Amino acid sequence: MKKMPQHAQPGWVYLVGAGPGDPDLLTCKAARLIAEADVIVYDNLVAPAILELARIDAKRIYAGKQRGDHALAQEEINHLLVRLAQAGHRVVRLKGGDPYIFGRGGEEVEILAADGIPFEVVPGVTAAAGVAAYAGIPLTHRDHAQACVFVTGHLKDGSMNLDWPGLARRRQTVVIYMGLLGLPILCEKLMAHGLPPDWPAAIVQHGTQPSQRTVTGTLATLPALAAAAQLRAPTLIIVGTVVTLHHKLQWFAEQHG
Repeated sequence: MKKMPQHAQPGWVYLVGAGPGDPDLLTCKAARLIAEADVIVYDNLVAPAILELARIDAKRIYAGKQRGDHALAQEEINHLLVRLAQAGHRVVRLKGGDPYIFGRGGEEVEILAADGIPFEVVPGVTAAAGVAAYAGIPLTHRDHAQACVFVTGHLKDGSMNLDWPGLARRRQTVVIYMGLLGLPILCEKLMAHGLPPDWPAAIVQHGTQPSQRTVTGTLATLPALAAAAQLRAPTLIIVGTVVTLHHKLQWFAEQHG
């Protein structure tokens, strides 16, 4: 689509990535658009400090989703964005991480495009990049991994339909979003498709935030370790030998216990 004018005009929708949690990771462009917006439709994973950037008179609409608790169904969100834009508002659709990485941003933009609503997508720091950095785990490393794969571990109908042979390869890092509930299945499947039980794996709770906790182990031990730690969503799972670098490279002060 054509480049927008420098100043936002009414009747636009901006899909904005809010980053992985730490408000300081918000992009300059995202901060500017939030400050200019008439309406902000925001998700569960958006930090309160980011919402404070909005104008006092801006309308805030919560559209967050948690397991078993959706403030608005996806179809309702889609139509809400269309209605707000048609009413002439500058709308920021604020999503955790990056809108186009497991954020359903593509679905929302398809609806906007079909209805002729002008839109722009503002990338954010996705959880894989931000959380791994704060956990001291480089996703690629010449001595460990020459490839990195992002997948969703969100269970649908009790199953996890992934390319297990492709994921169970050495010399790569696998990053799993929304995988806490399915962690035992994930580890079992990767071992069943060829990775050894002692293959390094980690799970990070609330990455980039003061409540961040990192639990490291192996495919055989991580499910029990995560359960014992009583981790809570959101979490990010990292599988690969890069995990062995965590204790050497960690720099972020984590919450323990």
